Amino acid sequence: MDIKEQHIYRGRNIYCHKPVIKLLVDAGALSDIPTKDLSGFNEQLLSNFPGLKKHYCSLGYEGGFVTRLKEGTYVCHVAEHLTLELQSMAGFDVYFGKTRWAENPSLYHIIYEYMDEEIGLACGYAAVEIISCLAHNESVSTKAQLEKIKRLAAETALGPSTKAIYQAAEKRKIPVRRLGHESLLQLSYGNKMRLIQASLPDGTSCLATDIAKNKDLTKQMLGAYGIPVPEGRIVYDEEEALATGKALGYPLALKPFDGNQGRGVSLNIRDENQLRSAYRAAAKYSTALIVERFISGNDFRVLVVGDRVVAASERKPPFVTGDGIHSIKELVHRENRNVQRGVGHEKPLTKIKLDHVAKHFLHKNGLSENDIPGKSEVIALRENGNISTGGTARDCTAEVHPVNQEIAVRAAKIIGLEIAGIDFVMADIARPLQEGKGAIVEVNAGPGLRMHLFPTFGSSRDVGQEIIDFLYPQGEDVTIPIISVTGTNGKTTVTRLLKHVLSLTGKRVGMTCTQGTYIGGKCISMGDNTGPMSAQLVLSNREVEAAVLETARGGIVRRGLGYDLADVGVIINVSDDHRGQDGIDTLEDLAFAKSLVIEAIKPGGCAVLNADDPMTPYFAKRIHGKIIYFSQNHDNDLIKNHVQKGGQAVMVMDQMIVLDQDGKKIPLISVPEIPITFGGSSKCNIENALAAVSALYALNISEHIIAMGLRSFHPDVNTNPGRFNLFDLGDCKVMLDYGHNISAYEAVGQLIPYIGTERAVGIIGMPGDRMDENIIEAGKIAGRVFSKIYIREDRDLRQRAPGEVAHLLYQGIMEGGGDEGEISVVPSETESLQIAVEEALPGDLIVLFYENFQHVFDILQKLIEKRSDMSEDFMPDKSRINEINFIPPQLEQGNPYLSAHPS
Repeated sequence: MDIKEQHIYRGRNIYCHKPVIKLLVDAGALSDIPTKDLSGFNEQLLSNFPGLKKHYCSLGYEGGFVTRLKEGTYVCHVAEHLTLELQSMAGFDVYFGKTRWAENPSLYHIIYEYMDEEIGLACGYAAVEIISCLAHNESVSTKAQLEKIKRLAAETALGPSTKAIYQAAEKRKIPVRRLGHESLLQLSYGNKMRLIQASLPDGTSCLATDIAKNKDLTKQMLGAYGIPVPEGRIVYDEEEALATGKALGYPLALKPFDGNQGRGVSLNIRDENQLRSAYRAAAKYSTALIVERFISGNDFRVLVVGDRVVAASERKPPFVTGDGIHSIKELVHRENRNVQRGVGHEKPLTKIKLDHVAKHFLHKNGLSENDIPGKSEVIALRENGNISTGGTARDCTAEVHPVNQEIAVRAAKIIGLEIAGIDFVMADIARPLQEGKGAIVEVNAGPGLRMHLFPTFGSSRDVGQEIIDFLYPQGEDVTIPIISVTGTNGKTTVTRLLKHVLSLTGKRVGMTCTQGTYIGGKCISMGDNTGPMSAQLVLSNREVEAAVLETARGGIVRRGLGYDLADVGVIINVSDDHRGQDGIDTLEDLAFAKSLVIEAIKPGGCAVLNADDPMTPYFAKRIHGKIIYFSQNHDNDLIKNHVQKGGQAVMVMDQMIVLDQDGKKIPLISVPEIPITFGGSSKCNIENALAAVSALYALNISEHIIAMGLRSFHPDVNTNPGRFNLFDLGDCKVMLDYGHNISAYEAVGQLIPYIGTERAVGIIGMPGDRMDENIIEAGKIAGRVFSKIYIREDRDLRQRAPGEVAHLLYQGIMEGGGDEGEISVVPSETESLQIAVEEALPGDLIVLFYENFQHVFDILQKLIEKRSDMSEDFMPDKSRINEINFIPPQLEQGNPYLSAHPS
């Protein structure tokens, strides 16, 4: 067995609404051998991985997978289940998996859920190797594989603090994702986005965290505000430390000036020799050390979030209890086998280290690691109680005196921390600090949460939820409005129209579309930006207050969604396009892929569907929330039934766009008033306007703003470039349109008669990745619509031979009734435009189905400049070369739009 490819889906995808990994695996000679025919395979597999006995598989009951093994399943299916089991054994709750045959008899796709990307991949590769070895009766160390995975999990998985915040965000339905492989989380999107590294939020300044690291400066600042702190000073060499110790008087504490997690800390230093030894140990961590008066008492960590104390723990140093038999070293080894202890932050407690600090502490107390303590004798192994060095914690949140709570919050604010761990040393946290001899000894930025989440004694505190509720107060919006738009035709126009209208509300709108990614009016990335990476680029921009995302089939199928949930999902239409690509062979396959956009909707969100589209009943079955239907036919039966049941619909009645809600019809705007409909003659743009209006209603945008936006959205190069853009060259006109499928060709053909022209000339092409029958059909339409045709080819032939697409288009033109004498093949897009303009007859309309808008637009500008130089009678305004207010001649009379916006 061999893994050929791997694909990572980091968001919702066509396989699952959770992240998945897809492996392309070549099973080789094992591809058609059922497991029951592999000698000893089932027995070895279940012996090594008994957890597989609980897998349900497709049979739907515990043990179903074992049944499949006995009946005889195939090795790639087994690898799917083993991948899930390995992740489970590493501590990850994952359940979804499927295996599907791929292109040839031995290739399979294994698709499975993951929580940690590196662990998910490691488990997939390990499963394939283990299954292959077992199937060939080769030796394999399953224990070694599992240990490797567990070590990797300890290194790469989210720590308990970050995981608690991640889970709390999910509980509040706040979009959350891990950035990179560290503990950095992105919460929400746009101007609602926050970043948090472990428990350190982005609202905390670098200055505040630097002050917290500078323990001496922290003490000075707290002391200046009357908060008790231990007396001490910074020293830079051993002799200075001794002199300071003598001046302060013993006992003393010594710690690195900028340390953390208790590294290099020595407490209760009672004489000069101990101070020398402590200095040398701490000097390994910092060149500047703090010598201060030792404060006796218990060690308390108080967690401050915003203006509140949300948790507190009493920390105890690591210890072992003697049994009169085993040495201290052996007792530590036994305690470290406690399932609650792990490496680093992977478990509630950390393994105890018998390092030089612990050995020094034992020596200071007259002990060594080889001594055998008496029965029930408690042996402390350190002076500090940090959880990261093996200490334990007792929850004491309810005991913290109100005065101490107020002091803790004040200390955090003095330093400038939103979230802080305040370390008190005092006899009893239930008594006011001023009454005793206690003090605040440290203020920590980004404090660890383990002791509060998993106290050794006492109640767990949901501090992750406290932090999320601080960052996103209850009752406030936790994310920005998001509209996701898909369909076969009209996606870009609808996306741009939605962005245009939303901008009128005063919001800064982020947009992705086939021409680029935009923040407000600025393009930040040119090109086809309709995939998940572009969506994330918009959503991670803090200026964005609303997002409109064109979401194309390719991105959905290959990488999933670039967002979590949208407020509105729009499917404009679905027609025959892109078949034969990425496993999409039928219209139903295409509809299945696009339906992800309407499935990934927020609770209370809305799906917008085209009631005139034959695939809409299929989509409606996949929706669990609200639907708004739109239609160009107010007698549409689907709409009638929907409205009768209390639903909403947007439709055309007597050339008026109308909202139908609860039987009440609310007129919005006359269709001829909408510029992109060309006076009501462009059926496809009426459809696009209806889709946009429906989505805007779903967002509760006012009717006044919607109508204003529809009136001011023009089919020009400034507002909707490359979609039905008309250019007047004097004796002929040129239309540019990004038509690249059958429906687009039909839409242009439907509009041409309304524009008014002596002769229609077509410059046609089709992407090479379309099926032969679709290219031929586009040629047929062109043969019926255009009197003269120039056939061009895309620069990107998409694995076609030069001239191959042109040949198919030519075949279609002839089948559509085209005149052989009026067909020319000019492969270059720009050259074909130049020739068509040069050969144009007076009154011609030249329609160019382009590949690259900017290239042909630049050529048009040069042609207009050339013609203006040749004729004094033709002097166009070069800043406005597009006829943005074009109205068909037969519709000019009495059109209300012309009086408001004269050409």
